[in-house]
Amino acid sequence: MPTYTAPTKDMQFLLHDVLQVSQNDIPGYDELDRDFTGAVLDEAGKLAMEVLHPLNTVGDQQGCVLENGVVRTPEGFKDAYKIMCDGGWTGLDMDPEYGGQGMPYILQTATGEMFSAANMAFQMYNGLTHGAMSALAEHGSDQQKATYLPKMIAGNWTGTMNLTEPQCGTDLGLIRTKAEPQEDGSYAITGQKIWISAGEHDMSENIIHLVLAKIPGGPEGVKGISLFIVPKFLVNDDGSLGARNAVSCGGLEHKMGIHGNATCVMNYDGATGFLVGEMHKGLRAMFTMMNEARLSVALQGYAQGDIAYQNALGFARDRLQGRDITGAQAPNKPADPIIVHPDVRRNLMDQKSFVEGARALVFWGATLIDQAHRCKDAEADAMISLLIPVMKGFLTDKGFETTVLAQQTLGGSGFTREWGLEQFVRDARIAMIYEGTNGIQSLDLVGRKLGLNGGKTVMAFFDMVKTFLKENEDNAELKSGFLDPLKAASKDLQAAGMYFMSDGMKNPNNALSGSYDFMHLFGHVCLGLMWARMAKASIAALEAGDTDTDFHATKIATGRYYMSRQLPMTGTHLARIMSGAEPVMALDAANF
Repeated sequence: MPTYTAPTKDMQFLLHDVLQVSQNDIPGYDELDRDFTGAVLDEAGKLAMEVLHPLNTVGDQQGCVLENGVVRTPEGFKDAYKIMCDGGWTGLDMDPEYGGQGMPYILQTATGEMFSAANMAFQMYNGLTHGAMSALAEHGSDQQKATYLPKMIAGNWTGTMNLTEPQCGTDLGLIRTKAEPQEDGSYAITGQKIWISAGEHDMSENIIHLVLAKIPGGPEGVKGISLFIVPKFLVNDDGSLGARNAVSCGGLEHKMGIHGNATCVMNYDGATGFLVGEMHKGLRAMFTMMNEARLSVALQGYAQGDIAYQNALGFARDRLQGRDITGAQAPNKPADPIIVHPDVRRNLMDQKSFVEGARALVFWGATLIDQAHRCKDAEADAMISLLIPVMKGFLTDKGFETTVLAQQTLGGSGFTREWGLEQFVRDARIAMIYEGTNGIQSLDLVGRKLGLNGGKTVMAFFDMVKTFLKENEDNAELKSGFLDPLKAASKDLQAAGMYFMSDGMKNPNNALSGSYDFMHLFGHVCLGLMWARMAKASIAALEAGDTDTDFHATKIATGRYYMSRQLPMTGTHLARIMSGAEPVMALDAANF
């Protein structure tokens, strides 16, 4: 059976040595001292390890069952959910006015990683609710917030997001779900939504669906989409539950992974709905959920990679096979542990260097979200908007790859259910698909985000890298192993951007054909920047006499590995980008 250890020590290093959160002027960050964050992370880690992780295999094996319109979650899920609600984890960063604890989003992110790594399918119920709460908090009326947020924050009610329909996924302009105005100001919602995570289950009293629909007579395409609250049970004026609404689960999807999460077909048969925000402005409100959801999915990618790596490492330390080519390392045993072999080391270092770099990137992204929301900082908001498709696409691609590498470490054992690695592979796969496939992320990055604010935001990223290089050029230990590779990778990224501006303007297919490589190129540069920042922090800690020399020496060595073995991939991606559209578009459709 697989195991999980919460990486609280590495999280503390990121929060306080790299990001230096308690010294940040973001409101609320002054309270994030080491003792406070340590207490929060330790408790979340215990919940993840002792309550959620033991249910991960249970959820995978039992799955969800639909009976008479009600979805039964796997054994133990309801009890675990109650423990999570009682501990206040469902409203960690939500507004205290509605019962939340008001902590910064960075702590929501850190705890969410541990919950997701321990049991991704379970954590999805909380993740969807959090996204729905965020959308209501920003776009709902005062009455809507007062009616729904306290119960959702407490965990009594959960939430969903309903976008996809049988005939359309990404192209939301094709949705057919209708919202007919009623005399009392409500709307009658009719249509079908598919692939709705947590759409029906038995863990909460009520489920608050946020549904995209079109009001008859509105503009065509996406300009005519509105957002509606459609509760499973209608809510009376006194806050109590009323009649069952005309919304039902028509079936459960039989999926490759995340079996413990109910992925539903939802039927709306004239269900009562309530408009959120302005008429025909539903996408603006929904994208409040989408950006947060995409960061959470990026987190899922590396979180599954982390638990897979942890188990691969344990196996490599214990499994005896062959002898070290330089001489026996365990002469009193019949063979050496496989971790002595260079190729196994390469495999493990690929995993470790990715997971730790990805964690740093997502934590930094969470601070940008805090800065954008708590300081009303438009530049921070633009920067995280630029980086969201990079994080979602790159980290889920590499996260899945990491689970496969971990599975490979176990050899034949990794292919069996007994060892649990195959579940991590299956669960991680969905992260590359939902909340916008990674191909869509790359198109969003190149087609929309590069031009954000007239290109000023991507230039601000380049300036950030240049400033870091300039400020640290006298740090000899940092320069050769970190700054020089980062500088070279950043030049590759800039060259790709310039190619898009020149050849992409002449032939848009040149840009679109290279968009996926550009997303990965950008992702490598981001992780290179994160590793340079982490190495700087560890070098400084050692120079200051930090006694945990093993931790910091390991961090520096792992970073050097990424910079020398992974970051040079930017050159490959650049070469592929500059080959243009011709190799991609050469065949007629009939010749494939």
